[in-house]
Amino acid sequence: MVVITGAEKRKFAKNSTAVGLGNFDGLHLGHRTLVDTLINEAETNELESILYTFIKHPENILRKKLFTPLLTTVGKKIQLLSGTALNYVIFDEFDEKFSRMEPESFVKDVLLDRLGAGLVVAGFDYRFGYMGQGDIELLKEYGKKFGFRVVVIPPVRIGNEKVSSTIIRSFVSEGDMENVRKFLGRYYSVTGEVLDGKHIGRKIGFPTANLIPEEYLVMPRDGVYATKTLYNGELYNSLTNIGRNPTFGGVPETTVETHMLDFDRDIYRSNIEVFFLKKLRNEKKFNNGAELAEQIRRDIQAAREYFELNKRYNTPDQSKSGIRQI
Repeated sequence: MVVITGAEKRKFAKNSTAVGLGNFDGLHLGHRTLVDTLINEAETNELESILYTFIKHPENILRKKLFTPLLTTVGKKIQLLSGTALNYVIFDEFDEKFSRMEPESFVKDVLLDRLGAGLVVAGFDYRFGYMGQGDIELLKEYGKKFGFRVVVIPPVRIGNEKVSSTIIRSFVSEGDMENVRKFLGRYYSVTGEVLDGKHIGRKIGFPTANLIPEEYLVMPRDGVYATKTLYNGELYNSLTNIGRNPTFGGVPETTVETHMLDFDRDIYRSNIEVFFLKKLRNEKKFNNGAELAEQIRRDIQAAREYFELNKRYNTPDQSKSGIRQI
């Protein structure tokens, strides 16, 4: 799989590619259906497959004051897609100039002239062009006009709910990690560098890795979670607190503190990935450190029981490539 960024305006031969369109935040089950369809259609029609998306989420350019937190970084998308048979992934620049492009100009200048699309795959609710004027019906009309085939991916549902990045973001924000896994198709994770903290955890007997998550990710609701932590290629059972340390006076910004069970190594300045499996309790203010330490002991026991009961099902991803640190 070749990754191309917006700065590299590679051109493809006419009618040589099958192009998948979308933002793909989360690469959830619906997105995976689109990717699988794109690969199958490309192989069947002897075309090269291109997944075309953007470095920045369009909503965060168009609605500057209404920032959309993300489920996946560009690096995570590349990691997850690297295990597929895609030929190319293009991360284009979406800026204000691009946002003013008319729907027909997008089709002619980007899809046809630049990407050489002979076939296009898009979701049922895909929109394109200035102010989202283009929808899937208009894309099909352009397909007839300019000679490319359009394959439309219908909504993927779990029960009565449609799988979407929006509903998954809401599940993450609520701390409903079981539904996150169900709709995302894997456990939600945050990746970041371990930085030096106040060493409060070590002082009360439970050292933690203080994680600074990658920017713009949606964070699970404040509380304590049973987690798995990926460090140096190995997974460790862990307990993670998200919150503001109310017992010790609080901090202005949310912190992510992970205690890796049966682990005693200095991982300062290392990169780790924390997978959220289940929320155990809400964050709570205790009267002192001793009370907090006693609660943490109970939390660790609850986490161990969870891991034991679910050991057949709580591996973060289905394949090694799905959890590899990049």
